[in-house]
Amino acid sequence: MDFLNRLGAFRAEEEGLRWEGTFADYLEIVTDNPQVAKTAHARVYDMIAAAGVDSDAEGRHHYKFFENEIFGLDAALERLVEEYFHASARRLEVRKRILLLMGPVSGGKSTLVTMLKRGLEHYSRTSAGRLYGIKGCPMHEDPLHLIPQALRNDFEQEFGIKVEGNLCPACRRVVDGEYGGHIEQIPVERVVLSEEHRVGIGTFSPSDPKSQDIADLTGSIDFSTITEYGSESDPRAYRFDGELNKANRGLMEFQEMLKCDEKFLWNLLSLTQEGNFKAGRFALISADEMIIAHTNEAEYRSFIANKKNEALQSRMIVMPVPYNLRVDDEVKIYEKLIKQSDLQHIHIAPHALKTAAIFSILSRLKEPKKQGVSLLKKLSVYNGDDVEGMKETDIKELRQEFPDEGMSGLDPRYVINRISTALIRRDTTCINALDVLRALKDGLDQHASISKEDKERLLNHIALARKEYDERAKTEVQKAFVYSFEESAKTLLENYLDNVEAFCNWQKLKDPLTGEEVDPDEKLMRSIEEQIGISENAKKAFREELLIRISTYARRGRRFDYNSHERLREAIEKKLFNDLKDVVKITTSTKTPDEQHLKKINEVMARLMDDHGYCPVCANELLRYTGSLLNR
Repeated sequence: MDFLNRLGAFRAEEEGLRWEGTFADYLEIVTDNPQVAKTAHARVYDMIAAAGVDSDAEGRHHYKFFENEIFGLDAALERLVEEYFHASARRLEVRKRILLLMGPVSGGKSTLVTMLKRGLEHYSRTSAGRLYGIKGCPMHEDPLHLIPQALRNDFEQEFGIKVEGNLCPACRRVVDGEYGGHIEQIPVERVVLSEEHRVGIGTFSPSDPKSQDIADLTGSIDFSTITEYGSESDPRAYRFDGELNKANRGLMEFQEMLKCDEKFLWNLLSLTQEGNFKAGRFALISADEMIIAHTNEAEYRSFIANKKNEALQSRMIVMPVPYNLRVDDEVKIYEKLIKQSDLQHIHIAPHALKTAAIFSILSRLKEPKKQGVSLLKKLSVYNGDDVEGMKETDIKELRQEFPDEGMSGLDPRYVINRISTALIRRDTTCINALDVLRALKDGLDQHASISKEDKERLLNHIALARKEYDERAKTEVQKAFVYSFEESAKTLLENYLDNVEAFCNWQKLKDPLTGEEVDPDEKLMRSIEEQIGISENAKKAFREELLIRISTYARRGRRFDYNSHERLREAIEKKLFNDLKDVVKITTSTKTPDEQHLKKINEVMARLMDDHGYCPVCANELLRYTGSLLNR
C-alpha cells in the first residue's frame, strides 16, 4: 500500500508539471523570468553548476554533478565544463561547434553523455530548469520564435532577451493558416525533456550506410498523406521526426560519429555554424541543440588525415577523455560496477580491488624519464600520496612529461571481466588479491589482441602489483599482532621525542628506574631513524626539523601526535613491526599451534575482522600467506 501511495504521489507530481496557456500568458512568464528562454547550451551548463562546485588549494574545480558516476577525470571534466559548456552558455562561438569526446574504449565517454541526458530530464522538471514550447510543434520550439523579425530588436532592448531562430514549417502553417497571424493566441505548453518520449533528447547511432536513410536525422515525407494535401512541400505531408528535429531545445548524442557515411555529416555543417539544417522541400529549419559525439583516437586520426573532412573538422571542439590514473578512483569504478551485479553476497577481501587497480594504472602509465623515479613512485604521486624526495616542481614536471598519458593501457572493462571470473568460481564465498591477480594473469593468455611484447610488460606489472600487495599484507598482519598498537606507538614516539629534545638542547635525561641522569639514547634514536633511511650525517637536521615542527604546533595551539609527521609515523611503525617480526613468523607458520599460539591467532583474526573488514575465510588466508612471506 505504501508503494501504491508513492505511485499516486508521483502521478500527482507529474500532473503538476503540466502548464498550458497562450503566447500572451507566456510573455508574462518570460519577461518576469528570462531564464526560461535560455539556450540549450546555457541549460546544460546551469544544470551542471546547480549541482555545486568545489575548489582545491591549487584552484582546480571539482564539479559535483559527475561524482558517484565518473571517477578520476576531474582535470578532463574541468576543462570540458569551463572551455566548452561555460563558454557556450555565454553565446560565444564555441556553441557553434560539435563537441567531440575522444578517448580510449571504456574511458567514460558514454557514461558522461548519459549523465547529461538524465540530468537534463531531471533539470527540466525543476523550477530553475523549466522551459516552454509551442503546443503541437513536432520540434517543441521556443515560443519566442513567434515574434516577427522586425520587432525582435525592440523586444531585446526592452526586456534584455535575445531571440534567435525562425518558426518551423509546421508552426508557420498553423500561425498563418489557423490563427491568421494572431500570435498572441497561439497555445504554449511547458516542455519536460525525455529521451524515452523523444522530447529534447535524441540519439543517433550509425548503421549500414547502404540501408541507413538521412531521414533518421532530418525526418521524411509521409507518402500516405500526399494525396490528401497535394504537395510534398506541405508541412502536414512531412514527418518532423528525425533526431535533429526531436533533439531541439536539448541535446543530441551522435554515437561513433566518425563511422558515419559522409552524407550524414554534411547536414551538421549548417547546423553547427548557422543553427539550422535542411529538410525536405522547406526553407532552412532552425534548431537549438547541443551535439555531442564520441569516438576513439584511431578513428579520429584517420578522420583528420582526410582532407575532405576539413570543413567539419573546423566545426569541432575535441575534448580528450583519457583513462583514470588514480588508484583510489579506479577502485571506486570497480566498486560501482560490482554493486550493479547480483554478486554482492560474495565478500571481497581488503586490498583485492586496490591490487587490481594498481595493475591497471601501471598499464596506462609511461615510464618516467626523471632519474630515481620508478613507475610505482609515479603511481603514488598521481594518487596524491606523499612521496619522499618529490617536490611540487618535480610532480608538476612528471605530469607534463607525457600530455597524452592515459590514452592507452588496459580498460576497466577487461579488469572487471577478470574480477567477475574470480567472483563466479564454484563455491566461492570470498576472493582476495591473489585470486584477482591470478584471474588477471590467466586473462592475458585469452586476450588475442595483446602482443607478446605487451604481454611481457603486463606480466611485469602483475609482479609489481603482487609486490605491493605483499608489503600491505605483512604490514596489516603485523599491525594486528601489536596489542594496543596506538598505545605502543605513542609510548615509543614520546620516548623518542624526549631523547631528541635532550640531544638538540645538549641536555641529559633522568632514568625512570634509577633516577640517574643519563645521556640521550642514541641507539634508540638511530634504530628508529634508520627505518626510513636517515643517514648518520642527516640525523641532526632531521631531529632539529622535528623540534621546529613541534614548536610550530604548540604556537598554534595544536598537539603534535603520532599522525603529525608522515615520515616519523612510518619510522615508528617499521620499528614496531621489525621488533615483532619473529613473533609473527612463529605464530603464523606453525602447522600445529599450541594453545598459546592458537589464542594469539584468534585474537589477530578478530582484529582483522573488526578493524579492517576481513571475513573469517580471507583473514585465515591472509595469516597463512603472510607466514609464508616472512619465512622466505
